Amino acid sequence: MPIPKSSLIPYSEITPKPLYLSRRALMGAAGGALFAGLASAGQKLAGVGKSRFSTTEKPTPYASVTTYNNFYEFGSDKDDPVVNARSFKTSPWTVVVDGEVAKPRKLDLDAIMKLAPLEERIYRLRCVEGWSMVVPWIGFELGALIRLVEPTSKAKYVVFETYYDKRQMPEAAGAGLPFPYVEGLRMDEALNPLTIIAVGLYGQVLPNQNGAPLRLVVPWKYGFKSGKSLSRIRFVEKQPRTTWMAANPREYGFYANVNPEVDHPRWSQARERRLGEFTKRPTLIFNGYGSLVASMYSGMDLKRSF
Repeated sequence: MPIPKSSLIPYSEITPKPLYLSRRALMGAAGGALFAGLASAGQKLAGVGKSRFSTTEKPTPYASVTTYNNFYEFGSDKDDPVVNARSFKTSPWTVVVDGEVAKPRKLDLDAIMKLAPLEERIYRLRCVEGWSMVVPWIGFELGALIRLVEPTSKAKYVVFETYYDKRQMPEAAGAGLPFPYVEGLRMDEALNPLTIIAVGLYGQVLPNQNGAPLRLVVPWKYGFKSGKSLSRIRFVEKQPRTTWMAANPREYGFYANVNPEVDHPRWSQARERRLGEFTKRPTLIFNGYGSLVASMYSGMDLKRSF
């Protein structure tokens, strides 16, 4: 996700904490609270297959992926969620799937986990602030859920709404955003085989700070498109007005495709810094997934539809 207000120093120029804090120092933060946040993700996920869509790049260390997060419901600093989300209740959990569908559903986690076989998908994740990581997600194609509810001919877009409870998420009050958080995809984007619902990472149940129990992962788009802790999925006819579009339409468009040629108004998107590395690398168009997604945008002006 992007940051809610301007900063004198752009995030793309700030060295992420995992690069200069040792793991021992991380584990000692907040009187042991950080360790409690990581321990909540210890349950292993069985029967996970391998995906043909995985990158061959080396995954970013687990400690970095689970301690450097954007999750404004649990605080605006990158190291807030791992501490503030540790007691977040993710069971029982239900997701409402409705709108322009023939078979609306209210699904619990057991039903969702039976929708399709789980796969490990090692995806690149690029965030709008200029940092990136490689994550071995565990999940299933969103298309499996879409087919279950049978969208009507009016369903042109899919809207994802995240869970919000101000009692469990008091830090959200200082984020400067309206909640619940809303994101959306065009129907063809939602049905693309790269788009998944993630339930875990690194072979384990998804940690709270990474969007437990269910999060969207759309690897060719900037990270803020991948909504966390999903509670409702709606099918609609018109393009939705998403959270960051409403908050700052000049900086955050609906498509949010990773594009080195379209700069953020406050910093360049041409290069990125991978967590765990000090040098920057060139940003890849569509985050390197162009062969599987570029055809969806044929004929579009990607600088205008950013």
